[in-house]
Amino acid sequence: MAITALPPDTDADIARVTEALAMITPRWNVRILLALSGPPLRYSELAAKVSWLQNGQLHPKLKSLCDAGLVERTEHTARHVSYRHTERGAALLPVLPVIVTWAEEHLEKADGPLPAIEQIEDGLTLLTRRHAAAILWVLKSRQEVSGRALARIVMPSSDWTNIYPPLRQLVADGLVDTDGIGQPYRLSAAGDGLGPVLGALSAWSAGQSLDQAAQHPVWGHPQAKPAPRPWLSSQPRPTPAALPPARTTASSPAWHHRDLFSHATTARPKAAIPAGGPRR
Repeated sequence: MAITALPPDTDADIARVTEALAMITPRWNVRILLALSGPPLRYSELAAKVSWLQNGQLHPKLKSLCDAGLVERTEHTARHVSYRHTERGAALLPVLPVIVTWAEEHLEKADGPLPAIEQIEDGLTLLTRRHAAAILWVLKSRQEVSGRALARIVMPSSDWTNIYPPLRQLVADGLVDTDGIGQPYRLSAAGDGLGPVLGALSAWSAGQSLDQAAQHPVWGHPQAKPAPRPWLSSQPRPTPAALPPARTTASSPAWHHRDLFSHATTARPKAAIPAGGPRR
């Protein structure tokens, strides 16, 4: 069933990316996937790595990741069960440093260096806004679009005024720009910079090598980068420490997955900030 008024191939592409984001964005999912990097772990071993999760929280998270096809549960005996990435789950890991690279360049700077995992969580929060993927797709391909025209494309079966709440959120997040009420909408520099992220997510969700991200018909061909537009920040903050460069190929990333955590700790990590984006 079509979601948008875009061509079927594009509509399916957006639907796959939206579904992929819904798999990995829920709280703690990426941290659990990273904790599983390496040999299979027994439940108790995994629980020790994500010790901030309270009793009863880890099991439903693991079940949802298994249902999504990202984690495999192997029952050796009644008392010996182990968990590991599926091939699909392992293929997702090289997408994560692409998100880190984008977040470091475009999200508001923190008071101090942020662990890359927090950069990932903040970036994913922005991308899972309602209708965000479809709106960003249309603005990338058409450059400037009025709210009414955007509504006809993104939500053809809904009242056209329903486009404005998600549009206002994307403007507040710093991904979309407009000159004011009644003026067309366009991607900001941060929104345009999502090309490698959405291209990689599209390739992964379609079961393709991440090398194919550069060939994406919308996100794979660089266009003139929009001039940065001023926005208000709650408070200026210094640039985080440099992280290893992202890789967009399916080969093993140059960094180790444990590097996404700033240091070993058993303390409960800070939750992804709901507002995210330039205003964090």
